[in-house]
Amino acid sequence: MGNPKAFLEIHRQEAGYRPIHDRIHDFGEVEQTLNTRERRLQASRCMDCGVPFCHWACPLGNKPPEWNDALYKGDWELAYQLLTATNPFPEFTGRICPALCEKACVLNLIEHEPTTNREDECAITEAAFREGYVTLHHPERNGKKVAVIGSGPAGLAAANDLNLMGYQVTVFEKNEAAGGLLRYGIPNFKLNKAIIDRRLRLLEEEGITFHYGEEIMVNEQSVVNDFDAIVIATGTPTARDLKVPGRDLNGVHFALELLSQQNRVLAGMEFAGSERITAKGKDVLVIGGGDTGSDCIGTAHRQGCKSVTQIEIMPKPVEGPVDPNNPWPNFPRTLKTTSSHEEGCVRRWNINTLEFIGKDGKLTGVKVQEKGKEPEIIKAELVLLAMGFLRPEHPEYPEKVFVCGDAANGASLVVRAMASGKNIAKQVDKFLSE
Repeated sequence: MGNPKAFLEIHRQEAGYRPIHDRIHDFGEVEQTLNTRERRLQASRCMDCGVPFCHWACPLGNKPPEWNDALYKGDWELAYQLLTATNPFPEFTGRICPALCEKACVLNLIEHEPTTNREDECAITEAAFREGYVTLHHPERNGKKVAVIGSGPAGLAAANDLNLMGYQVTVFEKNEAAGGLLRYGIPNFKLNKAIIDRRLRLLEEEGITFHYGEEIMVNEQSVVNDFDAIVIATGTPTARDLKVPGRDLNGVHFALELLSQQNRVLAGMEFAGSERITAKGKDVLVIGGGDTGSDCIGTAHRQGCKSVTQIEIMPKPVEGPVDPNNPWPNFPRTLKTTSSHEEGCVRRWNINTLEFIGKDGKLTGVKVQEKGKEPEIIKAELVLLAMGFLRPEHPEYPEKVFVCGDAANGASLVVRAMASGKNIAKQVDKFLSE
């Protein structure tokens, strides 16, 4: 390593977020960046540890010590080459990954100040695009065709690897644009959609064909016959519902109804007044304590809500860097405070939802009960259900059909979906090479 003692002299420094009073008025990315000198200093903290657990923790098998060393030494091009040897889309994970590698970092286990791998990853990638280190690949074709159904992180990762192997890849997407969860589930203030479009242009230039607005059924014989293999990467389309009295009241929505519509509005799509889901001037209740719920909070603020409350049926996580009941090497189940939480939110735990209450068909409140206490009513004109997704069930497919990502494993992280897509590409290649 370039500076094996840096971790003793330099503390972890995060780029931080734009000021709250500034960022809640737009959907621009909230995260800031460090200057080049500070970023290289942060990379220098990646010490020459005997066993780099970051390799093991990352579903993609990323190797932070290698590209952090190159970054510290100022070789941004080498850093990008090392990074993309395992990660096809570091501009995505560098913005939205929970950084499993950082939780496993030796510096986190000892000092609770892990190397800033995720931010370093993003900085390396943006420098690569800026300086022209991102090059196109034009693989020699092998004459075989593969269809990828779904263009989320798993589908894009599978399509990318299969294309580089020489297969003619066609991606079918039911929506009007590619990206899946990246485009329609994650707010622009976390991932600007121009970042997705930039990568899609590269994939198209490298030979991948995209068909939009086409919902393909695998059991259609024409689809099966037209391709040598088919990859299903359709994600988890069914959100977990809350079947309590009043569910049909106007004002109760799934989280993705709000998030996807808002992203479409920002992309220029228009919705009639009766179709528009907005938190403007309303008391908002978010049911579900995960990342999707957090995204709803940030979106509600930017839409001009009156207040936001988030409730969770599970107990409050432990506050602090470690959870004694869930020690390493398990992922720390500690209290997470996001940029959206910082913008203003009442957070409560051990809350069970009993009934949606309304008047003249419109939501006015929600009857809830905290464990061990009497029921109460939380005022709300908008409720967003962010309780996760149901794992899809699949019929028996022909031998040439493969399933990956959330469609195969249930809802999980973007980085895990990408890893699944890459793994399925290897399986398809093995199947078509036999």
